[in-house]
Amino acid sequence: MTSTELAGATALITGATSGIGRATALSLAGRGAHVLVSGRDAARGDETVTSIRSTGGKADFVAGDLGDAGAVRELARAAVDLGGGHVDILVNNAGVFPGGPTSATSAEDIDHVYAVNVRAPFLLVGELAPAMAARGHGAIVNVLTMAARFGMAGLALYGSSKAALTLLTKAWAAEFGPSGVRVNAVSPGPTRTEGTRPLGDQVDQLAALAPAGRPAVPEEIAAAITYLVGEGATFVQGAVLDVDGGRNAT
Repeated sequence: MTSTELAGATALITGATSGIGRATALSLAGRGAHVLVSGRDAARGDETVTSIRSTGGKADFVAGDLGDAGAVRELARAAVDLGGGHVDILVNNAGVFPGGPTSATSAEDIDHVYAVNVRAPFLLVGELAPAMAARGHGAIVNVLTMAARFGMAGLALYGSSKAALTLLTKAWAAEFGPSGVRVNAVSPGPTRTEGTRPLGDQVDQLAALAPAGRPAVPEEIAAAITYLVGEGATFVQGAVLDVDGGRNAT
């Protein structure tokens, strides 16, 4: 689908070189946004940018190490420069999701997961949302997980980090919503991506618990994100949109 709904808008998407982030980049570019593809892998980033440009879209790659606070702030500044002085859409998609027993989780593991999954979105919103508010418009979408809602053995660290981002979604909606910045979240269920491939049959086993009975593909999650940043969601603020095949209903 090609439209001009987001023409003139600049969208920064973290973790946009593969999976849900890449699908979202393609979707937003197809609606006219200038997409800033952020990630650590320059080769994959360049491939995503080339794919977008090949269909007439506008995109640039911007490297970012979300585990380093200084690098996150630099990412925000670079995005503003590449975006012609403004970032109108922020999709906090990147995340790390290690699993394992609580007793086997090191302090370093905890610090890294919270740095990427919580601190990085916090810093990006702090850097970019005030300027959105000053302009009177903007959209932020945080990508969560169903593991933030259900207690799941082995996912205490990952789930708790995304639960923190759930609360931040609501807090930021309250903080920036009055100035025209809409802040929402998407909570995916099991999704087939490059990142989940090593999990093998576990993805299918988790998906079987939901009414849909299958994993999602990245484009299905990207469609929800695209809705939340678009014109059809202008009265949606502080919401968590479950895109989990109905798992939240069981």
